[in-house]
Amino acid sequence: MAVSEDGLALRVRVLNDQGLHARPAAKLAQEAQKFGCDISLALGGEVVDAKSILDILTLAAGQGSELELRATGPEARDALVHLGTLIRNRFR
Repeated sequence: MAVSEDGLALRVRVLNDQGLHARPAAKLAQEAQKFGCDISLALGGEVVDAKSILDILTLAAGQGSELELRATGPEARDALVHLGTLIRNRFR
């Protein structure tokens, strides 16, 4: 986990075969909404709100894509640990 003046960041790789399609995107957004902090998801130069399923789907992140989770606020560290684990465990 990296710390910057903008908050915390964590790099993760999409492992599931079909990438970040509707079901895992919905799970990611649902889990992100549980935290009282701002969370974004970046792929390449595009950054989206990790609490929005539609935003996540616009990334079209396929298997093997390297994403960066970014969070700022009081629960930022907990959010990144939880969401990083969720992605590494293929949304199970």
